[in-house]
Amino acid sequence: MPLSVDIKKKLGNFQLQVQFETETERLALLGVSGCGKSVTLRCIAGIIKPDEGKIALDGTILFDSAAKVNLPPQRRRVGYLFQQYALFPHMTAAQNIAAAVREHAKRKEIVNRLLRRFQLERAAGLRPGQLSGGQQQRTALARILASEPKALLLDEPFSALDSFLKYQLETELLDTLDRFSGTVLWVSHDQGEVFRNCRRVCVIEGGRSGPVQSLRELFHAPDTETAARLSGCKNYADAVPKGDKVYLPDWNLTLNCGRPVPDGVRRMGVRAHFVTPTEGQEENTFSCSVLRAVEDVFNTIVLLRPEGAEPDAPLLRMELEKMAWRAIQPKERLLVSICPRDILLFER
Repeated sequence: MPLSVDIKKKLGNFQLQVQFETETERLALLGVSGCGKSVTLRCIAGIIKPDEGKIALDGTILFDSAAKVNLPPQRRRVGYLFQQYALFPHMTAAQNIAAAVREHAKRKEIVNRLLRRFQLERAAGLRPGQLSGGQQQRTALARILASEPKALLLDEPFSALDSFLKYQLETELLDTLDRFSGTVLWVSHDQGEVFRNCRRVCVIEGGRSGPVQSLRELFHAPDTETAARLSGCKNYADAVPKGDKVYLPDWNLTLNCGRPVPDGVRRMGVRAHFVTPTEGQEENTFSCSVLRAVEDVFNTIVLLRPEGAEPDAPLLRMELEKMAWRAIQPKERLLVSICPRDILLFER
């Protein structure tokens, strides 16, 4: 395996325990802020020393607590793109790139090639404070590639950019990554960013890693409610197992799940676009009051209260294309349905 990580680290009251292996791929580490994503990257890069465990990259042991191996960062062949890029403020863009070149005899050649590749020729003599956000990121990436890394660690690479520049640089970054032959770890809490750029994902929740899985598996069968939220699911309710059904006390509904429901299930979820208007023939059909319709850029978000729901029950969110919502009449009360296969089940 190009990268294998199995480590533990205690930081105050926070306990990190992550285990995953990658192929030569772009693997996403997905989780909420503070879950341990960045700590994991720093352990791999050698900035933080784990308490125990092992890290190996392309057959080289980077860290092994049992064997007392702990390579310094400069020997790990790992490129780390920090959230704020960490450029040397007193150096020009060209000097920042040059500082990472291993072969001193080829330093000028490599720097000039990377300046051209990242369209930084005109900014070569500028210091980081004189560069735009996009130029800073490109300089940081050029500096990383100048060190000839075997793995790239991207720590929320677009968190410091506005939305317009983010999508422009995302395309540029993909061009760079398509030409990189090693492993890439992409840390994010943005499920859209992960879905666009990675094929597999490892969810980190409260310092603990889940299994590495495909994006399809994360979308259709997330292991936990946290994983479902990170993958974009919006609707949740308490659930009581009833054979192959669940009873939802807050909504006073019983829904068929189309498969046996484990006794340990206590919550259910359904994605907003899987709540669909119906004329009443579909399974799991029920009536709802329409409380509000909110126009989004391309869709309409409809907030529903199932008939018979408790007054303080969570509202049910439905998302439709705008034209589909406009065609619905009347809009005060709707019949909606949820396909059994679209019901997500979670144990506490």
